[in-house]
Amino acid sequence: MDFLLLLETWLVIAVILSLAEIFVPGGILLNLGIASLIVAIGVHQQYLDTWVLTLTTWFISASILLFVAYLFTERFLNSGQRIDNVYEEVDIYGKEVLVTEKIGPGNQTGRVEFQGSTWTALGDGSEIPAGERATIICKENISLVVEKAN
Repeated sequence: MDFLLLLETWLVIAVILSLAEIFVPGGILLNLGIASLIVAIGVHQQYLDTWVLTLTTWFISASILLFVAYLFTERFLNSGQRIDNVYEEVDIYGKEVLVTEKIGPGNQTGRVEFQGSTWTALGDGSEIPAGERATIICKENISLVVEKAN
C-alpha cells in the first residue's frame, strides 16, 4: 500500500478521473478527481503519512465536494421544471364525449370519441344512443364509464 503515499499516484488518479468526465458526464468524476488532487497536496505536504489517512481524506473530501456541488446546482442551476398532474383520471372527469356506438342497456359496452380516438365505454345501466353526448364519470381499466349528459 506504499503506492498510496506517492504524490505521483494521486496526480495520475486525479488526471484519469478528470479526463474520464469527458466520456461520463455528470460532474461526479470531476469531483473525485479534485478530491484526488486534494489528497496529492496533502501527501506532498506530508500531512498524510499513512494509507488509511490518505483514503479517509480522499473519501471525506469527495463526499464534501459532491454535497457542495449538489447544493450549488440545486440553488443556482434550478431548471424550474414543473410536474403537472400525472393522474389522467382526475383530468378526464366531467369531460363531454360523443357516443359513436350505442351504450347499454345494462352492462353492454359501446364506443365514445374522446381525445381524437374512440374508446370502449360502459354506461350507468341506462341506454345512451349513438350521436348523443355523454359525460365521463371515471375510467375503469381501458374503458371509460359515462353517463348521459344533461
